[in-house]
Amino acid sequence: MRNFKNNIKKYMLAGLALIGLTACDFEYDIAEEGSLADLTPPTASFSASQSEVDFLQYSFANQSNSATTYAWDFGDGNTSSEVDPVNIFPSEGTFTVSLTASDALGATSTFSMDVTVVEPEEPEAITPVVLEADFEDLSLPDGTGDGRDSWRNDFGGVIQITSSPVQSGSQAAKFPSAGDRIAYQSDIAVTPNTDYVLTYYYTLKTSNPGTITLSVIGGGISDLSELDGAKLADFVGDDQTSANDYVKVDLPFNTGANASIAILITNQGEEARLDNISIEPVAN
Repeated sequence: MRNFKNNIKKYMLAGLALIGLTACDFEYDIAEEGSLADLTPPTASFSASQSEVDFLQYSFANQSNSATTYAWDFGDGNTSSEVDPVNIFPSEGTFTVSLTASDALGATSTFSMDVTVVEPEEPEAITPVVLEADFEDLSLPDGTGDGRDSWRNDFGGVIQITSSPVQSGSQAAKFPSAGDRIAYQSDIAVTPNTDYVLTYYYTLKTSNPGTITLSVIGGGISDLSELDGAKLADFVGDDQTSANDYVKVDLPFNTGANASIAILITNQGEEARLDNISIEPVAN
């Protein structure tokens, strides 16, 4: 039994010696980072889009592959390490924007793009279309209409048509002295936050004091009680110098947040006529 134990001990010592010899005779090289081929190296890429609010501000969409870190240089002194950064350029001009994408093995890829920063031109304002604006028969876009179809409403009686006097053409709108005829047209498309001038012509008979009022309304109204709160501008015509000579009115207004307007025409005290309405944006 003692011999058996001694033999086991002897073999164990021999094994340890062999292990020690092996450790001394062989060197283990730890692979350096990148010593093996990077099968999926990064590829840098991005796109840029200009803000609709601030033309100097651009958003960058990172389209890189196989990358973990990103280094942006916007060409204006600004840098970023975000994935999808936003940059505000100092002024108009062309800036070379570069993105360097890196992976965990230290491999890199760089992509550059010239970004030309230019303030966009203001889009042209809508020129509003007023239907039957001169109150002529058959003047609707489809060739129909009696000169007042587009002005009918629930606020009062339908306006009348006169053939004399007129400002031009052969017909004009007529508002009897009772003041119970109202012209109203809504859904006239405009550009929001834009200055316009509405032009029209009117006359008043001279027997009694009277007025004719044209109001520009933001959006529209469903009841006359809403007029004051929705009114963008109005003009009260009271020139009674001549019953036959039309007076020109240029009524400026700003559309505010409205994408459409309405026109309301009323009179008081004396018979009135109105003709040839037009609306034009104010040139900047």
